[in-house]
Amino acid sequence: MRYFSGELTISEQLELTLRIENDDRLKAEFIRLQNLSAVSELSSHPTDRSEGDRHFKTFISRVKRNAKRKIFVNIAKYAAIALILVASTVWATLWITDSEATAMNTLFVPAGQRAQLRLQDGTEVWLNAQSTLKYPSRFSKRKRQVEITGEAFFDVAKDKNKPFIVTTQNTHMKVLGTQFNVYSYPGAGYIQTDLVEGSVKVYQEYNENISIVLKPNEQVIIKGSSMTVGNIDNPDHLLWRNGIYSFNNECLIDIIEKLQLYYDVKIIVEDPEIFNTRYTGKFRQRDGIDEIMRIIQKIQPFKIEKDKDENIITLTK
Repeated sequence: MRYFSGELTISEQLELTLRIENDDRLKAEFIRLQNLSAVSELSSHPTDRSEGDRHFKTFISRVKRNAKRKIFVNIAKYAAIALILVASTVWATLWITDSEATAMNTLFVPAGQRAQLRLQDGTEVWLNAQSTLKYPSRFSKRKRQVEITGEAFFDVAKDKNKPFIVTTQNTHMKVLGTQFNVYSYPGAGYIQTDLVEGSVKVYQEYNENISIVLKPNEQVIIKGSSMTVGNIDNPDHLLWRNGIYSFNNECLIDIIEKLQLYYDVKIIVEDPEIFNTRYTGKFRQRDGIDEIMRIIQKIQPFKIEKDKDENIITLTK
């Protein structure tokens, strides 16, 4: 009688329905009770067996609808949970992938050497002696960014949707696809960028609005906050990536400063007059600092003293 008083839950109604359908005697008893209930509630209501069958069918239909509704709700609930899990998995995968993209590799080139490598996007990079390149094994979706200390030549693969950014000593160079050289040794006192082809935007950190856009065969020299643009006066100085150091009418003091950086050696000049000598010539990197100093010695006579333990070369008159 709990059914007729509305006390059964949906699951109990479903269980009762299954039992009635599989038991003819129970079915007949249910119809009898259904008729009695109808008579008690509405005395004028028909109570024959056909009416009982109609009520029974209505009951079965209602229970099945409720059961289907419950099943649908459960399916929807589990589908929502699954969707959340899938979305969470996708988000976590993208986050991990993007984090992996920011994990930086480091390549250092020792004194007297040079190196070449191809980055994930196809960009080729040449590194001069005593230079360090930090780069990701895979670039992010928004940009391609590397960091250089020392000297490097970049042949950047074109990608108009993903700029290539070189960072060095609080200075940035942004390009889409081009060839340019960056000279940025910490001990040099300046940063120099030479553009071979394409275009490059040079700006200092956190101030991209104040920038310089170089044209082919132009260079910019950065000292502190000042940036000076001019033409490349000695294109051969980019031959270092072929293992050749080229100097064109340069003061010996400037040549010595670069040789110190390239070969990780300290050169002391006791006679200041030596500094004023200008020199034009080319040296092979593999010849080494000793051979280069002997070649220069033929142009400007001086004595060479070397302290191997301290890695110091002294030039005296």
